[in-house]
Amino acid sequence: MNSEDTPLRSVRLAPTAPARRTLLRAGLTGATALGAGVALAAPPASAAPAARPRPDAPGKPARPRPTTPEEALRELAAGNRRWRAYREQHPDESPDTRRSLTTGQHPFALVLGCVDSRVPPELVFDQGLGDLLTVRSAGEVLDEAVLGSVAYGVLELAIPLVLVLGHQSCGAVRAAVEADVSGEQLPAHIQYLAEQIRPAIDRTKEGDARVDATVDANIRAVRTRLAAEPDLAAQVTAGKLAIVGARYELTTQHVHRIG
Repeated sequence: MNSEDTPLRSVRLAPTAPARRTLLRAGLTGATALGAGVALAAPPASAAPAARPRPDAPGKPARPRPTTPEEALRELAAGNRRWRAYREQHPDESPDTRRSLTTGQHPFALVLGCVDSRVPPELVFDQGLGDLLTVRSAGEVLDEAVLGSVAYGVLELAIPLVLVLGHQSCGAVRAAVEADVSGEQLPAHIQYLAEQIRPAIDRTKEGDARVDATVDANIRAVRTRLAAEPDLAAQVTAGKLAIVGARYELTTQHVHRIG
């Protein structure tokens, strides 16, 4: 099956834990920040309600809170279908929901996405307040702040799904590819982004096809790096976490799995 046809809802929970920490390329050697100061124990059961209230829809059953990777993927897939069909529900936005969230949060998925203004996760997946923990950097580039943010979501909030979300026509990926071809030094900190993306460049293709293929390769590379982090790998091995790569198509608004 072509990776672009792979349903978002499917997930493999096979162990991916390495024997030891894999260092990130280009100097990301301080990855111990993933576990520093972060409690490994999951929150008590009472801190993670099984359902989200529906004060904005009296009489309707509560929205169940996904507690497994499969459930989380199904919820995201359903939300993306609503988004594509222009049938968004805009859940969890009511005054009562906002007040309830002042005492805590229980997001069911963490989306690591690009900063691109055309790909806001809450809209793409039709989710509301308290549903998603979102971490965004250009090209989904990993640094210590991003790694620490992902670790916080998984280890402190017991989130069962990390979704690495790349997208069609990614400007950060294009800049990295074009700089690689021209040898041009990019301005200021943008060069750092290009250096992080460069190992994923697919040099078997040319022009726009190279950019498009590199988008997919970069998603896979970021997912692999996260899965190699010992604290996250331990959660995957225990069946408590899935780390999944996906891509958003600007032309169709469809999110699909990237293997």
